Amino acid sequence: MMTAVMWKETCLIATLVLGCYWNSLSCGFVFDDVSAILDNKDLRPSTPLQNLFLNDFWGTPMSEERSHKSYRPLTVLTFRLNYALSELHAASYHLLNVLLHTVVCVLFLQISHLLLLHRSCSLVAALLFAVHPIHTEAVTGVVGRAELLSSIFLLAAFLTYTKSKGPDHSVVWTPIAATVLLVAAATLCKEQGITVIGICCIYEVFVAQGFTLPMLTDAILQLLRGKDSLPYSILQTLLKLIVLIITTLLLVIIRVQVIQSQLPVFTRFDNPAAVSQSPTRQLTFNYLLPVNAWLLLHPSELCCDWTMGTIPLVESILDVRNLATATFYLLLGLLAFHCLRSSSRSSKIVVMALAWIVLPFIPASNLFFPVGFVVAERVLYIPSMGFCILVAHGFEILSHSRNLKKVSWFFMAAILTVQSVKTFNRNWDWESEYTLFTSALKVNKNNAKLWNNVGHALENQNHYEKALKYFLQATRVQPDDIGAHMNVGRTYKNLNRTREAEEAYLTAKSLMPQIIPGKKYATRVAPNHLNVYINLANLIRVNDSRLEEADQLYRQAISMRPDFKQAYISRGELLLKMNKPSEARDAYLRALELDGTNADLWYNLAIVHIEMKDPAEALKNFNQALELNPKHKLALFNSALLMQESGEPRFRPEANRRFLSYIEEEPEDANGYFNLGMLAMDENKNEAAEKWMKKAIALQAGFRSALFNLALLYSQARREVEALPVLDELLRHHPEHVKGLILKGDILMNHKKDTRGARECFEKILQMDPTNVQGKHNLCVVYFEERDLLRAEKCLEETLMLAPHEEYVRRHLNIVRGKMAAMSAAGHGLAPPTGGASSPGDESTVPVSEKNTWKSSMAKSSTKTGEQSKNLESSQSEKRTKTKPSKEMKDIEKKRAAALKRLEEIERILSGD
Repeated sequence: MMTAVMWKETCLIATLVLGCYWNSLSCGFVFDDVSAILDNKDLRPSTPLQNLFLNDFWGTPMSEERSHKSYRPLTVLTFRLNYALSELHAASYHLLNVLLHTVVCVLFLQISHLLLLHRSCSLVAALLFAVHPIHTEAVTGVVGRAELLSSIFLLAAFLTYTKSKGPDHSVVWTPIAATVLLVAAATLCKEQGITVIGICCIYEVFVAQGFTLPMLTDAILQLLRGKDSLPYSILQTLLKLIVLIITTLLLVIIRVQVIQSQLPVFTRFDNPAAVSQSPTRQLTFNYLLPVNAWLLLHPSELCCDWTMGTIPLVESILDVRNLATATFYLLLGLLAFHCLRSSSRSSKIVVMALAWIVLPFIPASNLFFPVGFVVAERVLYIPSMGFCILVAHGFEILSHSRNLKKVSWFFMAAILTVQSVKTFNRNWDWESEYTLFTSALKVNKNNAKLWNNVGHALENQNHYEKALKYFLQATRVQPDDIGAHMNVGRTYKNLNRTREAEEAYLTAKSLMPQIIPGKKYATRVAPNHLNVYINLANLIRVNDSRLEEADQLYRQAISMRPDFKQAYISRGELLLKMNKPSEARDAYLRALELDGTNADLWYNLAIVHIEMKDPAEALKNFNQALELNPKHKLALFNSALLMQESGEPRFRPEANRRFLSYIEEEPEDANGYFNLGMLAMDENKNEAAEKWMKKAIALQAGFRSALFNLALLYSQARREVEALPVLDELLRHHPEHVKGLILKGDILMNHKKDTRGARECFEKILQMDPTNVQGKHNLCVVYFEERDLLRAEKCLEETLMLAPHEEYVRRHLNIVRGKMAAMSAAGHGLAPPTGGASSPGDESTVPVSEKNTWKSSMAKSSTKTGEQSKNLESSQSEKRTKTKPSKEMKDIEKKRAAALKRLEEIERILSGD
């Protein structure tokens, strides 16, 4: 019967949870989810699993000062499992959160059964917990999974511990050992999991052993006076408590070692009271306790961010808000004192409820050490369990009264309904960052961070003008907020208003702690705020006359934080622009000392070595980047390009594999297919080359190099007719493409016998560049083919003046003059036929062996497009162009040698005449 009832209750709770939270499945990744999920490399399969135990919750190494020191590897592991199943589809992450919340509710139902005994009241407690609106941040916000997982292990640890009492007050050690393991697991999900040990101690003393405060005081006094020895049951209790306390100390020691005895760096904007002087700090932190209690009691106005000016500091003992603090402590103290003096069942319930409220909240209370927030609704997830027990116990007392039974049930049903509706509606606020932060601004307009975050949401949608209004409002709400001024600067830059952007960055820079010459810089600065130097330097270095000024800013950032990796990266890129590759290399090597597992750094170092004409070392760096990240797109592309340009046949298979991997990652980038086509042409694989070139052209209409090389491929394969429409397409997009005009003119003259069309091509070249020797020479050839020897002679004379050292031009001129002399001696006229073009009837006047011998020489175009190092502020990649002049010259010389050989045959014929 018990099991059947339990199943019915479980199904009821699960139905209610799904009913309240099903709309959360349509929400995306918002607020802290972006850092914990979208930007966290620890979720990716390519990241070693051991990194989860070396980095914090956000994927930052625990050793770095910018780390938040939140060590939750088991929670991150569940994110990684989500990623393995659905990558970055948010619905699966939200679904798992809802399921975990259901599990917590069922475990809490068992706790309620254990403490309240009365089944209907324990169900009421579980239902209240299931629908409480304060839980939306923990359930609907994906990062709230830390609370959910920690709660599961925490509740399981407590339930396990309750089984450690054997017959005759003996200790059952198996549940104790299991409790220790579950506590460790809870702590690895979130730090407050360790507080369950305190709850177990309270339960052991005041519930399991039935002590009251007077009894405990009397026993201690008797022991101190030596009048009595401790009973066996008390000795067993002490033994269990000692084990729990030692376990707590060990876990704390390990936790301190993990964070390397360093507290995280929080700014005064995250938690203003933490950096305030006494008594402001103490008064404010104590006032936050009734604020949190009020959120549990009346969760009508919820806000995702309570930092900055949300709750003004309590700066005076005369502040009226101190009355709320005093009232809270008075009520809590009286309730605890009364219940600890009584051994009644009701008192035990209240004592345990208070334990659940107070102990899990202590790590987030700011009373013993500062945390990075003022109020956070998700940290009330576990304390709300004690609150729900208190409410359910009060309901139990009222429902036992005949006069109030129906009224109490009515009010409880109303409370459950109202809170369910509030929770359901609150979930919609988490649909996107814009909806979340605009809903928060309805609650509080004095928090600059909220104005900034709405601006960020609009900025992500490229609504820069609207975003700017919110960023400017943030600077008005909090004039000393460095981040707000940086946001204004960045937005002005996106709007191409560089003067205003520089002014905003300079304002932010002026708010930074200033270095005093001769004194060591010792102030701890939030790493994100140091980006003001990076952003300002990135802005002004666009002006080549201010490169030294930009370098000074990078060096200033490094002097403030010698471990500021981003400064070394940005400075390395600047030094490369300043033609100081050796210094750029040193900057990147320093950055690699700080983060040797950063694939982007190895990639940038490779680019430096390319500029230093050290391709072998560059290839090693590219390979190192790919070893760390096999799907690094830039490294795949440029390392393959480097292998291809080396001309080494042994590199071609690997270059081909990398280009294929690149197009898997970037299937819409025509450059990948183009370079695969170039590789195929290098290996004389014409069918493959044609396929890749056509694919590149299909993706990028008017792709200059792909169109020309496809035409050249057809020409070399004696498919000149197919080459012409490709050249027409090339010249339609790029009418001044000289090589395309030369190739088209060559095909028209030598294969289509269209000297008029060929002449138009070469004349167009000379209109653009009268000094183009190849175009000029080929026009001379057209005149010769048209038998206009006078114009051919004059044309070649002009060509020889342009290129006096070109022997083949002099030879051609001598041939024409010899031909003219031979025709004059034979009595033939030198004027061209009417129309200036040869006609079929006139072909007998030209020796057959001379026809189609003067052909224009062509060379394979090897213009390729790659990618250079990233612009670190805008996260955009720049393109760079690489050429193969040596191979092109070889092809030209081969063609020229063939032309000269044909000219020698003509000379022999003319000599015979």
